[in-house]
Amino acid sequence: MIFQSSNRESKENHYKPLEFKSLSKCSARNLLGEVDILRIAASLKQEQKQKGKLGQFLTPAPVAELMVGMFGKLDLPQISLLDAGAGVGSLLAAFVAKLCHSQKRPVNLDIVAYEIDPFLIGYLHQTLKLCARECQIAGISLNYEIRNMDFIEDAVRLLCPSLFDNPDNCRFTHAILNPPYLKINAHSKVRDLLRSIGLETSNLYTGFIAATVQLLESRGELVAISPRSFCNGPYFRNFRKMFLEIMALNQIHLFESRQEAFSHDEVLQETIIINAIKQKPKFDNVTISTSSNADDDFMLSNSLAYTEIVLPNDSQQFIHIIPDTVSQQVIQKMANFTCTLQDLELTVSTGRVVDFRTKEYLCLMPNEDTVPLIYPLNFSAGYVEYPKVTKKHQALVYAEATLPLLVPNEHYVLTKRFSSKEEKKRVVAVVYDANKINCSWVGFENHLNYFHKNGRGLNLTLARGLAAYLNSSLVDAFFRLFNGHTQVNATDLRNLKYPTIAQLMTVGLYITEYFPSQKEIDELLQEELLSMSNQSENNPLIIKTRINEALQILIELGLPRAQLNERSALTLLALLNLKPTDTWKTAASPLMGITPMMEFMALHYGKTYKPNTRETVRRQTVHQFLDAALIIVNPDAPERPINSPKTVYQIEESTLELLRTYGTNEWKKSIYTYLASVETLKKRYAQERELSRIPIVIEGEVKTLSPGGQNILIEKIIKEFAECFTPGGKLIYIGDTDEKFAYFNERALRDLGITIDSHGKMPDVIIHYLKNDWLVLIEAVTSHGPINPKRKKELEVIFADIKIPLVMVTSFLSRKAMVEYLAEIAWETDVWVAEDSTHLIHFNGEYLLQAYKMDRDSETK
Repeated sequence: MIFQSSNRESKENHYKPLEFKSLSKCSARNLLGEVDILRIAASLKQEQKQKGKLGQFLTPAPVAELMVGMFGKLDLPQISLLDAGAGVGSLLAAFVAKLCHSQKRPVNLDIVAYEIDPFLIGYLHQTLKLCARECQIAGISLNYEIRNMDFIEDAVRLLCPSLFDNPDNCRFTHAILNPPYLKINAHSKVRDLLRSIGLETSNLYTGFIAATVQLLESRGELVAISPRSFCNGPYFRNFRKMFLEIMALNQIHLFESRQEAFSHDEVLQETIIINAIKQKPKFDNVTISTSSNADDDFMLSNSLAYTEIVLPNDSQQFIHIIPDTVSQQVIQKMANFTCTLQDLELTVSTGRVVDFRTKEYLCLMPNEDTVPLIYPLNFSAGYVEYPKVTKKHQALVYAEATLPLLVPNEHYVLTKRFSSKEEKKRVVAVVYDANKINCSWVGFENHLNYFHKNGRGLNLTLARGLAAYLNSSLVDAFFRLFNGHTQVNATDLRNLKYPTIAQLMTVGLYITEYFPSQKEIDELLQEELLSMSNQSENNPLIIKTRINEALQILIELGLPRAQLNERSALTLLALLNLKPTDTWKTAASPLMGITPMMEFMALHYGKTYKPNTRETVRRQTVHQFLDAALIIVNPDAPERPINSPKTVYQIEESTLELLRTYGTNEWKKSIYTYLASVETLKKRYAQERELSRIPIVIEGEVKTLSPGGQNILIEKIIKEFAECFTPGGKLIYIGDTDEKFAYFNERALRDLGITIDSHGKMPDVIIHYLKNDWLVLIEAVTSHGPINPKRKKELEVIFADIKIPLVMVTSFLSRKAMVEYLAEIAWETDVWVAEDSTHLIHFNGEYLLQAYKMDRDSETK
């Protein structure tokens, strides 16, 4: 079934001034907000069973926005967009919102949306009607079509038309996609359909992507979010070959946590977003960006040569996602190891015992008729602990039926088959020491892999060396780069490269019945197997260890969960001027701004973040460090405003003394003492900050502003300008350099008919002048500019829906300050200078304060 609609009306309908006037970024955000409400409603009503049956997870608004932001060319006059699994239309809404507030908009937009779930069709209709409304306001002619049919089946019809078919809309300029994740049977209809377009695959999501890219026109652009699992492994080799042959990768976005992108759904697969262009020539470089979630604007960015992403001579055509220079160093170090398991004459297999299939032979504890049954829960400190008191059966009856499931009781290396990216270790290995368990046979449960030699055990020293290698931080870091799913399969372990037998034996000689700590394993690997100096600052193991140490310190200091991340660890290291090879006792306390902190992260820790993420460091790490009294702000100039570009931070003195003891015998005693006194520290610095704050009175209550700069002028605006020019006026908003103390009477503004979505573009002061019923918008100029034509337009957009006249005022502390900006000030606005507080300058208008009359007719020109 096909549903069609169009807003292609006469030209005059597209250019109604009032409608065009209401177009804004805020309007686009409202569209996304409305559609996200539909998504949440649909998710709550949609049964989990139905989600699993269709493999469909609806896209949250932040993810949709991030995806749309990855499109490169949206300035075409004609755009045709395909969404092969539209759901409620979240991706379509984000795409339309992006177009509607672009400076150069298309004349025509055609959308084809596929959705097979009848439950979601109603929501999709609502979304596309909202999109049509926004397009009409923006002057974009929208035509949309909902196809309530199987996408794969229809795509094959379009791609392989018969004599009687007349396929239309089969080539698109753009495609946006969140495909269903569902395994498909080798003998199913959909598998045959995909074979007809040249694809052999075992999961529906790769089928959706393959069919979508074939429906793109030449140089058409794709943005898709999908599991990362297609990037490596044999199951998706055919898909990679087809995709990489016709598409050129441009950008890849990686989420640090597989749980964050679809936080309301049980999504275990690690997800990535890919952006690619349909063309055979490949781009010289591919951009890899990383964030913890879609809302996080603190993005790691790394530009890599295409030949580093897809190695030229790789017959498997693995896609290597390398997020930073440290990861590149990991790959370089792993290149020291060139042996395959076949070279070592070793094999890795999956445990043979599937417990639910052998229920009748299971025993909770061993007896004389049983053999040991080893589970992942038996792993303990590098070896197997057996037996263990647990709900899991610890033994298997020795019988003719169970004999094929057993292996000789000899030495093996075992690894867990399942781990999560959020766990400390992805590859967890232990030694099965046959000397510790008196038996002839042993069973390994199916959630384990075991290393053996032609079905028999290993030399114990070799087993110890191999387990140490697999447990190293280097292997863990390498494995995380290329393994994007929840399993550590035997295939993954076969694809890994290993040291020689002699090297593994050398490492094993250092290991006794007590397995070494992580730090000792890494040092042993470094000294015995790697040529790079242990003190090299480019050593990824040293870098990883130092970041983990900083993170552990933040945990022990009790920082909130939101600050227990790599960003905060690196910020702490920068503030201490602590390089990877420095000892903690050499930690220093330089004065450091946000930009130098980020430069330090890039230079010494290989973490290059996008420049526009500075504000995230300030808001989501530095503020919390201040609250915890770990650092102090502007100790060299306490009167300096916190939002000054010259603002600097410094580690607090007692915190510095504490951190210098990390890794020593004094640490536990020092941190206990520190934590006992930290409340006193917080109070002391809070009192010092409070003493220097600027008091103001709002509706009879005393509020305070952070000291210095802009807030000195804001104090004068409230006490002098308001009393003189808006007597009896109602103060609605004050923007403070310290966000926590900003005053905002949101209800009063709402009563005037407007809801502000964000404070980011608000003026510094808003007053409702009740006598004349004007809304007075005031900018305080100290470091930022006045109300120039661009800023005037921004304010018009923000307050587009307000029913009363606007008055716009730029304020300065002195005439000298005003002179610098005279040429920029917009016409039909006012200027107030604090040193001449009873006078007002009106640019090109009548005497004193006047309401600004908007020329609505000119806004469509």
